[in-house]
Amino acid sequence: MQNVEILLSNEKPKKRFCIKRLAGKGKPYGFIGPLSLLLFTFYVIPIFLSIYFSFTDYNIIKNPKFIGFSNYKNLLLDKTFKASLKNTFLFTLGVVPAQTIFSLFMANWLVSRGKSRLTEFVKGAMFIPVISSMVLVSIVWRILLNGEGSPLNMILNILNITQPNWLGDSSIVLFVLMGITVWKNTGYFMILYIAGLMEIPKNYTEAAKVDGAGRWSVFYHITLPLLKPTTIMVVFLGMVWSLQTFDLIYTLTGGGPGNASMTLVLHIYNNAFKNLNAGYAMTIANILLFFSAIAAIVQKSFLKKEKSEVY
Repeated sequence: MQNVEILLSNEKPKKRFCIKRLAGKGKPYGFIGPLSLLLFTFYVIPIFLSIYFSFTDYNIIKNPKFIGFSNYKNLLLDKTFKASLKNTFLFTLGVVPAQTIFSLFMANWLVSRGKSRLTEFVKGAMFIPVISSMVLVSIVWRILLNGEGSPLNMILNILNITQPNWLGDSSIVLFVLMGITVWKNTGYFMILYIAGLMEIPKNYTEAAKVDGAGRWSVFYHITLPLLKPTTIMVVFLGMVWSLQTFDLIYTLTGGGPGNASMTLVLHIYNNAFKNLNAGYAMTIANILLFFSAIAAIVQKSFLKKEKSEVY
C-alpha cells in the first residue's frame, strides 16, 4: 500500500513536468503563429491563386475558364509585353548601379566630414525625397519638365540650349524616369551605408594610415570589403524596387510615348483593371515573380558566402 502511494505521488509531478515542457516548447510557435498566419494568407495563398488564374480566361466578373498554356503562348506574340520586359530590365540596369554608387559616395563623404551644419543639411536634403509621396514627387517633376514654360526648359532657353521634350521623346523618356528614381531612392540607401560605415572599427583605418595607406587605398582595401553585406542588401532592394516600379511611371507618362516607358507592373495593371483580362495579367505577374525570386536567391547565396573575419 505504501509503495502504491509512493508510485502515485511520483506520477503526478512527472505528468505536470511533461505538460510544462510541452508548453515551453510550444511557446515560440505561439509567438510566430499569428505572423505566420498573416504571411500565409496574404503572400502564399495569393501566389498559388495567381498561378492557377494564369491558366484561365478570367475577367474578374465571370467565373474563370481553364485554357491551359494559352496565356503563356500569347506572351510570345505580345509586342507590349516584349517592350515592357525590355524597359524593365533597362530601367533596373540603369537605376541600381547609379543609386548604389551615388549613395555610397554621399555616405562616405558625410561620415568623413563628421558632424557639422553642412552635413546635417545635406542628410536632411537627401532624405526629404524618400519620405515624400511618389504622387507628389511626380507632380513636382511634371511641373519642372513638362512644356516649354517649365522652369528647367526656361533655364535652357536662357542658356540658348535646345529644349528636349523630356517626357514626350521616346529616346530619352526612360533615362529621365531613371534619373528621378535615383534622385528619390539615394537618400534611403545613403542612410544604410552610413550605418554600415559607422560599424567599421576606426582602428583598422588608423592602422592603415600609420602604415602609409592613402585615402583611396583605405577606402578600396578596407572600407569597401567591410561594406560588402550592406552593398548586397542595397543592390537587392534596388533590384526589387526597380522591377516593381509603377506609380512614378503611371503618373508621369502612363507608359508612353508609345510603349517607350511601359514596364511589367504597368502592363499588369492595364490588363487587369483596364482590359479586365485578369488571367493574362496574372501570367505576366508570374513572370515578374520569377525574376524577383531569382534576385532573392542570388542575394541569399551572396550573403551565405559572405564570411567576415572581422565581426
